[in-house]
Amino acid sequence: MKSYAKRLFRHFDFPLFFTYLVLCLFGLMMVYSSSMVWSVNRYGWEPDYFYNQQLKSVIIALFAFFFTAFLPYKLYRKKYFMVAAVAVMLALLFLVHFIGFGGDVGSQSWIKLPIGSIQPSELAKIVMIIYFASVFANKYQAGTINSINTAIVPPVMILGIAVASVMLETDIGATFIIIATSICVMAASGINIKTFGKLSVFVAAILVLVAIFLYFSWDSVMTGSRLGRFSAYRDPFQYIQGSGLQIVNGYIAIGAGGLFGFGLGNSVQKMGYLPEPHTDFIMAIISEELGVFGTVLVIGGLGFLVVRAFWIALSTKDPHARMLASGVGALIGIQTFINLGGLTGLIPLTGVTLPFISYGGTSIILLSLALGILMNVSMFTRYEKNK
Repeated sequence: MKSYAKRLFRHFDFPLFFTYLVLCLFGLMMVYSSSMVWSVNRYGWEPDYFYNQQLKSVIIALFAFFFTAFLPYKLYRKKYFMVAAVAVMLALLFLVHFIGFGGDVGSQSWIKLPIGSIQPSELAKIVMIIYFASVFANKYQAGTINSINTAIVPPVMILGIAVASVMLETDIGATFIIIATSICVMAASGINIKTFGKLSVFVAAILVLVAIFLYFSWDSVMTGSRLGRFSAYRDPFQYIQGSGLQIVNGYIAIGAGGLFGFGLGNSVQKMGYLPEPHTDFIMAIISEELGVFGTVLVIGGLGFLVVRAFWIALSTKDPHARMLASGVGALIGIQTFINLGGLTGLIPLTGVTLPFISYGGTSIILLSLALGILMNVSMFTRYEKNK
């Protein structure tokens, strides 16, 4: 084991790791800056409460990163691993409907555990990447990857169950991320265009069923707060006293920051004007305090991780490695787009966190696990090339 780790470490992807580390530390700093006033005024807690919680999560996340970075990615193809991962994911997605909490703030997405809270939908994002990549890699090796019945339908059925459960929470943002990321993994699997076309018909049928479900469950799924998000998306200034408040104050923060910002800690919008500024709207505070510099740092760092992931995917000859790398890159890219799209009004708000930056323990730990997998793929790819 020692010699294995030593051989692998010689090919450690330092640009990938240092970009990840800078983003985590920068996010930790901005969580403290954006949350200290909200922590005192809204909850009556210490100003560093959210910072301390996020610091614990970052420490755990670093251990999670190194654990998966040195865990051979080929292990994920083992049947017992795939079955265990999917079973745990489905069990948690089932339990969250009975013992979960968070419905009062938008979606019943969290389960309280003795060691803290976990969000099963975040776990589902990672598990579906691992499961899809492993299943299609095995089918690719067996030469049956283009078989609809044996290669396509079983994993898509698992995806359908996971998506249905997440949608019932109801977490629309996570639902879209899981679907889009899974499609990206399939696109990198090597299936031919004809099979992909047949799959599209199958997916269309599922979407029809989802549409029927929404039609008959409209009142329970589309609550007043969710309908308000769509109304605010069309014209946030018309609903400035309600659902459009967060978007409008986000615009004000971004516009006020200008090129250089007001300086670290000097945001005005975090003084009670912008609700929960340390979560999905943390980029607005970054823009206000650090201006274009802070914005470019975050978007540039996240963009580098996405480009690096796809570069690693293109560099490897192993289909399994290619799908894992593509899935991780797609996950970070899609989640970043949804967060910034909601912030800037390109798409309706979904409450999705900004990867490695926003407050959220489950998010940063599981994204670190995913990035560790990418690191392992990168090191193996470099090792095999040099060997």
